[in-house]
Amino acid sequence: MAELKLRSIYDIMEVIAVNSQYICNVMLNEQINPDSYLPKLPAVKYLAGNGIQFDYPVTILVGENGTGKSTLLEAIAVAYGFNAEGGTVNFNFSTNATHSELYRHLTLSRRAFANDGFFLRAESLYNVASNIDEMDTILANAPPIIDSYGGVSLHEQSHGESFLAIVHNRFQGNGLYILDEPEAALSPMRILTLMAEIDRLVKADSQFIIATHSPMLMALPCAQVLELSDNGIRPVHYSDSEHFRIMKYFINNPEKILRDLLD
Repeated sequence: MAELKLRSIYDIMEVIAVNSQYICNVMLNEQINPDSYLPKLPAVKYLAGNGIQFDYPVTILVGENGTGKSTLLEAIAVAYGFNAEGGTVNFNFSTNATHSELYRHLTLSRRAFANDGFFLRAESLYNVASNIDEMDTILANAPPIIDSYGGVSLHEQSHGESFLAIVHNRFQGNGLYILDEPEAALSPMRILTLMAEIDRLVKADSQFIIATHSPMLMALPCAQVLELSDNGIRPVHYSDSEHFRIMKYFINNPEKILRDLLD
């Protein structure tokens, strides 16, 4: 895979970070049953003949619905040892085991071992919050788990507030953090807050792998954007991604686009 030219004030930091990536490569280790839906996903088709190299502190997976970015992200997280519904490697609850078997077919190559880590999915944050509250009830004589998340039940906060509470309070640095569509929980202003938190954690020797539709997140200067499509997976500058171009076109021409779309 062609490597994007390093850009911005993060150039020196990125070169250093390459040597401490917690996941540096993902490959398929065996053929998947051809009757499964998985080989039909563009992301899996690409993996069948290529690996994905992670050379930057932040890797952003983008692409149209159905290209397999969240399926791939989930498989990477589970293959690493995270709970499929989210949390740390110590979470083992299951509300509804719907994750694919792709993780069984992946080999992850590592350059280093993370001291911390979290798989954070906007869609299953409710389940993570419920599990934390439940564990604090069961382990009533132990130090409250919720203290590591800011001390306030995640259920007593909005979706976006609880999402950022996890990032701000629980993400400690020197860690691998995998985020699935974080923009689903966040307003544009709070996406900027998340970007500042990611910057803080990258400077603390952390690695992020993120699946997103947000052009704002794609603009992180310490990120490599990998665009998934029927043609495979390719590195792109964020401004060349389809998501960015469509959003820019709409913002610059909302009346015309809506008139053409709705008339």
